Amino acid sequence: MDWKDNIEWETLDSGELKALLADIPLADLLEDWDSFSDEEAIRIFIHLDPETKVDVINELSNTKQETLLTLLSERHLKQLMAEMEPDDVTDFLQEMSPEIRKSVWDNLSDELRTETLFLLRFDEDDAAGLMTPRYLAIRGNVSVHQALQFVRRNAEKVEAFYSVYVVDELQRLLGVISLQELLGAGDDTIVKDIMDTQFASVREDTDQEEAAQILETYDLTSLPVVNSHNKLLGVITFDDIIDVIREEHTEDTYKMGAMTGNAGRYLDTSIMGMVKKRVPWLVILLLLGTVTTTVLDHYQASFLGMSFLILFIPVITQTGGNSGNQASTLMIRGLATGELHTRDTGKVLIKEIAIGLIMGIVTGLVIVLRSWLMPPGVSLFEALVIGMSLSFVVIFATVIGALAPMVISKMGFDPTVMSGPLMSTVIDVCGLTIYFETARRLLNLG
Repeated sequence: MDWKDNIEWETLDSGELKALLADIPLADLLEDWDSFSDEEAIRIFIHLDPETKVDVINELSNTKQETLLTLLSERHLKQLMAEMEPDDVTDFLQEMSPEIRKSVWDNLSDELRTETLFLLRFDEDDAAGLMTPRYLAIRGNVSVHQALQFVRRNAEKVEAFYSVYVVDELQRLLGVISLQELLGAGDDTIVKDIMDTQFASVREDTDQEEAAQILETYDLTSLPVVNSHNKLLGVITFDDIIDVIREEHTEDTYKMGAMTGNAGRYLDTSIMGMVKKRVPWLVILLLLGTVTTTVLDHYQASFLGMSFLILFIPVITQTGGNSGNQASTLMIRGLATGELHTRDTGKVLIKEIAIGLIMGIVTGLVIVLRSWLMPPGVSLFEALVIGMSLSFVVIFATVIGALAPMVISKMGFDPTVMSGPLMSTVIDVCGLTIYFETARRLLNLG
């Protein structure tokens, strides 16, 4: 039975409702949020503790966020904004409707408004668009005792901190020291003597996906963001990076499924919004697919007496498409994780040619035996023609599947466009040409 089924919301007073909500896990609350009416949702929300309110509002869809913010009184909205971090408020202002944006802005404190204005200067897809301007920074000439006193006084002012940053009088980043190192050092130790000067950082205009890769590569919990003069601007925390990874993964999935547009929740996207995501590539793939009709028309006169070749078209296109998609998937993943780089194109080409040869021979032999020994039972020579043609198609598809994402990435575009339906369509057109041309020559057809 669901936790909320036996609750009569109208009969609970404020104290009872607060006590009840305090025992409900956040995950359960979010899972059932869509089942609440607007009246129930707003009553539940205002009785949550401040931290949970922020967690809930950040996890809800844009539509639900707007509904909730519209229903909040000015007092409750002001209290909510006071609990939120500047980077979360900035996201609100960039994603909400003009009416909600104005309401949020009017209820910000002067300090939060200044911080938000600072963050709004940066592109939301860049590293600076992810960072929080609230961090702990100290000078290198202070003692560990002084540093710990500073941390204790200011700990509640920052979102989450795992490191303390060491800066000079111009706010330039000199080093990083972890809380563990601070706590383990002697009180009289000078910070600059134990700070780490070999640290990872990113420039303000670094793409958010690259920032995520750096944080993952170096196994960090936070990543400092600096400008061209090495001035510390803010810090990206790992929870923000998780959101980036989720968003980038969703967008890549869209592209691999031949869809356009930004990542968005399915149920919150209108029917026309979904059509706009899916129609453009569908039309492009349709037009590209009609090229196969041209290929068939070009060769049909040569194969009037060799109709068995037509029977194996689905096998050729399917196997070629599968081998191409396998190769492109591996390359796209390698490029995304940083395992592969465009400078590795030569190594990839040599390796995939070898892989394509082996897979071409194996699949070719399989189709020879299948077409010769089982219906439609073609002759051994005809089966060999089909097998050899399939081998060439598999070799070609494997090499193209591997090279296309590398070339696209080298040109500065997203390699995920060369995957899934697009890769299959390209392989279909080229594979049929290879199939018919190989058969035409081996069978001495005009």
